[in-house]
Amino acid sequence: MSNGVAINGLLYGSTVLIWGTTWYAIALQVGDVPVMVSIFYRFALAAVLLLGGLKIMGRLHRIKRQDHLFCLLQGMCVFCFNFLCFYSANYYINSGLESVLFSMAILFNAVNGVIFLGQRLTRKLLIAGSFGISGIISLFWESLMAQDLSAETFYGIGLCLLGTYGFSIGNIITARHQKKGLDVLSTNAWAMLYGTCTMLAVILLTQTPFRFEASVSYVGALLYLAVFGSVVGFGSYFALVGRIGTGAAAYATVLFPLVALGVSTVYEGYIWTESAVVGLILILFGNVVMFYKPAQCVNQMRQAKQES
Repeated sequence: MSNGVAINGLLYGSTVLIWGTTWYAIALQVGDVPVMVSIFYRFALAAVLLLGGLKIMGRLHRIKRQDHLFCLLQGMCVFCFNFLCFYSANYYINSGLESVLFSMAILFNAVNGVIFLGQRLTRKLLIAGSFGISGIISLFWESLMAQDLSAETFYGIGLCLLGTYGFSIGNIITARHQKKGLDVLSTNAWAMLYGTCTMLAVILLTQTPFRFEASVSYVGALLYLAVFGSVVGFGSYFALVGRIGTGAAAYATVLFPLVALGVSTVYEGYIWTESAVVGLILILFGNVVMFYKPAQCVNQMRQAKQES
């Protein structure tokens, strides 16, 4: 296995594991603290840690004014308004349906990659995406059927899709950064800072009260979301975007709900149904389609025979 493939696998696995566990951490933050304030705490802490750490290590790269403007847009799309959409949608639809809709990021990224970056919409990506989204729908089929399709439900669906598209636009901006040779950690750090400042402005404009919960669960979830969910998770994902493209990297958004369900099985008593098992199989098969390279496997087998 080449170093490039190993690094891609590490980045992909890290993204899936970290983001798959953040759903439970986010649930631990739901309570007396307003959503906007919790999001502000998370990314303020993450931005301070990332910017401070890079500055101390001498790895905070200077970027041009135009690049700062793109970082501002990235921060709004990925570290601010998309989270407002997701949390607000949760008032109208359940988290299972939100996960289904967020898996649309793989299609949004692929289409936006073609429109904005000139990337090819490959057959492998379309097939893998079809299996992945079919699997997600099967996984949450009972949640989908349990939804009351009222005007409020459609409003929640619209908010979730809007947040997912914002996440996808952020992916395109990240790919633009890396295409220009900008450091992914530095652009991420500035984007987090700008997203945090934007969220603070929204909080002040809406006169949302600042509250803080000093419980072990809230503080622990906040630290996990800031350090791992934000600094490590987004860093790994955006590095992956630069290495394998926006469409292929977005397949992580299809796979990480399986990790979330594993956590839910242990801590929240999630019960696996027949449709959920079928969904698991479809998602894993889509993962194989996305990353399986027959020619490479054949060459490795021939090399192994020659060495033996």
